[in-house]
Amino acid sequence: MTRKKMMSVALCAAMVGTMVGATNVSAADYSGLQIEIVSKGFQHQYWQAVLKGAEQKAEELGCTINFVGPNSESDYADQVQMLTSAINAGPGAIALAALDTESCLDAITQAQDAGIPIIGFDSGVPGAPDGAIYANASTDNYAAGELAAEKTYEVLKDRIANAEGAVRIGVMGQDAVSESVVNRGLGFIDKIGELAIADGNTVKLEGNDRYVNDAKVESTDDGNVIIETLVPSQVTSELSAIDCQTLLNKEDIICVYGSNQHSGEAMVTGNENLMKFGQGEDQVIGVAFDSGAVIKAAVADGTFLGAITQAPVAMGETVVELACKAASGEEVSDVDTGCQWYTAENMEDEEIAQNLYD
Repeated sequence: MTRKKMMSVALCAAMVGTMVGATNVSAADYSGLQIEIVSKGFQHQYWQAVLKGAEQKAEELGCTINFVGPNSESDYADQVQMLTSAINAGPGAIALAALDTESCLDAITQAQDAGIPIIGFDSGVPGAPDGAIYANASTDNYAAGELAAEKTYEVLKDRIANAEGAVRIGVMGQDAVSESVVNRGLGFIDKIGELAIADGNTVKLEGNDRYVNDAKVESTDDGNVIIETLVPSQVTSELSAIDCQTLLNKEDIICVYGSNQHSGEAMVTGNENLMKFGQGEDQVIGVAFDSGAVIKAAVADGTFLGAITQAPVAMGETVVELACKAASGEEVSDVDTGCQWYTAENMEDEEIAQNLYD
């Protein structure tokens, strides 16, 4: 089966209210199919929401799923072992959100040799061998980062214009490996840079080499808008909270963006004693990604300007349906499961609230 080019069926700015690209089928069509799902972990509520959607769709279609993931998103070896176990179970298809594609290459080749289709989800499996990944169910993460930047720049525009000197915008990523996290960061950096340059500013990029080197925006040594990206040496709440404090303690900081749930929650922790986030003229603008009780509360009380939500339940539903179709020899293609900007003003709206998991 050939992998089709991605055809996005939902704009990132419009939240998916129903299953994107799904086809109604009867449970009998896929009765008895076994689908193995290897996620990035269980430590964040996001994955529990994906699991919820996967379970709902499995019940509807009559298939059986086994949903696993490592305890930490830095446990590459554990995920490879889980993927190998999934292959050895001989399922109809496997769904995989790879922590690190290179670590998974041998197992992916083993799945190909066994004729087991793989469906990517969340960050997918970038760099996988040709033909190994039949389709992906994921957010367009780069576009999601751009959306966060566009909404943030609406507030930052005047602050930058009125500043007497250079201003600093912080970007927090939990790692520089996961394509979903990296693309959310790069989308934000590139769009902020593009908008700032269009207003006559210059940009200087600092921090993590992956983000600095892969960004499209032109960096100049004397830029008056400094975009600094920090990534912890290990994915721990303590180290990411320290990154947040490092940014907040810089005199020229005007904004911090956390590109995932882990980083957003670490921003709340890092701010506990400093109390610098808020929307007043002398406060630092905080922007997050994903949902969960901590981030939702920070948006609701005005600590954060807003956040980007994905559609994790729809993602779980989509990945199970794609896996069933691939296992049955049906043609499948990539599905953009969508995202939307939420604030204290709109987070109770039905189309958004249904995807704000706790």
